[in-house]
Amino acid sequence: MAARRDDLAFCIVWSPLPPITWIIPMIGHLGIADSNGIASDFRGPYYVGDDGRLAFGEATRTLLIHVEDSELWDRSIREANEVYRGRMHNICCDNCHSHVANALNRMSVKAYGIRNWDMVKLAFLVFFKGRFLTWYGIYAQFGPFLIMLLIFIFTFSLAK
Repeated sequence: MAARRDDLAFCIVWSPLPPITWIIPMIGHLGIADSNGIASDFRGPYYVGDDGRLAFGEATRTLLIHVEDSELWDRSIREANEVYRGRMHNICCDNCHSHVANALNRMSVKAYGIRNWDMVKLAFLVFFKGRFLTWYGIYAQFGPFLIMLLIFIFTFSLAK
């Protein structure tokens, strides 16, 4: 079940990034939704999606950012989108998390005790503070990892 757009307004949005999330459940794909709940995300080299969908499926987690100026929020997202339409994607150093951090830094928003945003802070913050939108979101993030872990444990317990 997809979240309603008004549920996503002013939120950082997260979705699993198969197969990386299957191995490390903390790692996923990040985007940022404007005041109308339309998500933008850095999807690949020189490509930012701003059509409300995320590159790897529906958002499964959100983190609400309380802001006072919706015009500044929307403008900062548009500016970050334009910057990242001119950037090469690098999975480790300049990625979807960096795009979201760029937008948040442009608006000088302070939330959850953070003012200077980066990809590591965002990953930890969404992992520990983000809310799941559905039960499926919990399964999508942790299910494959737990299945692989059980197979691993079962395989090595038989080997003894």
